[in-house]
Amino acid sequence: MDEIEWIHRHPKAEDLRVGLISWAGTYLTFEACKNTVTATAKSLGRRQTWEILVSNEHETQAVVRLKSVQGLYLLCECDGTVCYGHPRTSHHGCFLLRFHRNSKWTLQCLISGRYLESNGKDVFCTSRVLSAYHMWTPRPALHVHVILYSPIHHRYARADPTMGRIWVDAAVPCLEECGFLLHFRDGCYHLETSTHHFLSHVDRLFSQPSSQTAFHMQVRPGGLVALCDGEGGMLYPQGTHLLLGLGCNPMRGEEWFILQHCPTWLSLRSKTRRFISVIYDGEVRAASEHLNPMSLFQFECDSESPTVQFRSANGYYLAQRRHRAVMADGHPLEPDTFFRMHWNCGRIILQSCRGRFLGIAPNSLLMANAILPGPNEEFGILFANRSFLVLRGRYGYVGSSSGHDLIQCNQDQPDRIHLLPCRQGIYHFQAQGGSFWSITSFGTFRPWGKFALNFCIELQGSNLLTVLAPNGFYMRADQSGTLLADSEDITKECIWEF
Repeated sequence: MDEIEWIHRHPKAEDLRVGLISWAGTYLTFEACKNTVTATAKSLGRRQTWEILVSNEHETQAVVRLKSVQGLYLLCECDGTVCYGHPRTSHHGCFLLRFHRNSKWTLQCLISGRYLESNGKDVFCTSRVLSAYHMWTPRPALHVHVILYSPIHHRYARADPTMGRIWVDAAVPCLEECGFLLHFRDGCYHLETSTHHFLSHVDRLFSQPSSQTAFHMQVRPGGLVALCDGEGGMLYPQGTHLLLGLGCNPMRGEEWFILQHCPTWLSLRSKTRRFISVIYDGEVRAASEHLNPMSLFQFECDSESPTVQFRSANGYYLAQRRHRAVMADGHPLEPDTFFRMHWNCGRIILQSCRGRFLGIAPNSLLMANAILPGPNEEFGILFANRSFLVLRGRYGYVGSSSGHDLIQCNQDQPDRIHLLPCRQGIYHFQAQGGSFWSITSFGTFRPWGKFALNFCIELQGSNLLTVLAPNGFYMRADQSGTLLADSEDITKECIWEF
């Protein structure tokens, strides 16, 4: 079977949200209990996250509404006050959004002509004369583990640690080298590769972030971003090999990339520890003892549904076909490509839409044969495009803090959790300094343990997971900011974005 062209998926709505930073460095904030909008918060959280709804867009401006995560809109009233609610007329809550060359945005009320501004605390709309107080810096609110897609070249950015370069040449973003961490510090962005190196203003990667790795980011609604050095240089693919570097003459919008959450690619292993692989003519077998590109699958799952799809590197989806065989020849909307997932101590069990469970036949083919699942129907998962996790919960990122000896879950900047596979579905968590995560008798965590402990990971969505801690409880985010493992059931606080 021939491969089909890899089709780039548009960003999800949650990946398009932004935070808006005032001239004072504080965020535009939805105050749920006060029926008002302020700019006092110093970090980006759920109440500082806004969806930009575009009704008309041109090169330098767009007509937009700002919608909070809670579903209410930013509204400018006749007296200049700013609140939230539902628009009363077709233009109520509409702003003329202008994109400025300094990467700032201004928002002008479409009805009154006044600009949205802040005094560092309150937010209002009273002045028609543009000033620095009306400037807002957009910050993408998506998870920091991202991929960069060039819509001009139809390729993904890929770090090359051996040459110390970044190329825009990956057709399919299934490699760990296609993932980057996007750090936001002091108003600038630092792009970190999977091998802990940073993109710089010169044609090589740096081992530490510095002024030479700091970039300004221009943001457009729809997930489009462009990185620049603030002195006229733009990052874009150059030359026949599409080397990502600074230049002054991008052609046809080459400087624009679609910024998206890094997708989840994984491999499946049978009980005999053989990888599930796509073979000739779309057959799927547990035949290989070694990982290869045709053993990689993109895990696509809606968190509202217990079903999952597996997209292979050849562009097709796994689907149940005649005689209960599973083939890699499916298309996105086919019912036969959806499988119900069940978990057993980190191992996944897959049930076809016709009720049978997937297992390995004596001839090594993947088949939907079993009425009831057993060990032959359990598969181990292994992350293929990430050797580490960055976890974000309801209150922020998981990370360490200088003011606490316990691991926190409300941080603006995350820590990497390095994954050391132990056995199928079980991992050891290693902190950034090389020590292991340890757990206290209270269910809290410290990052300087001497011995490796077992953590069980279960996927709950395309980029969502739960963690069963060594004490037998699910790890959860506590409102106090302390990471805890004390939940017997999976609640919203136990769901982690990664």
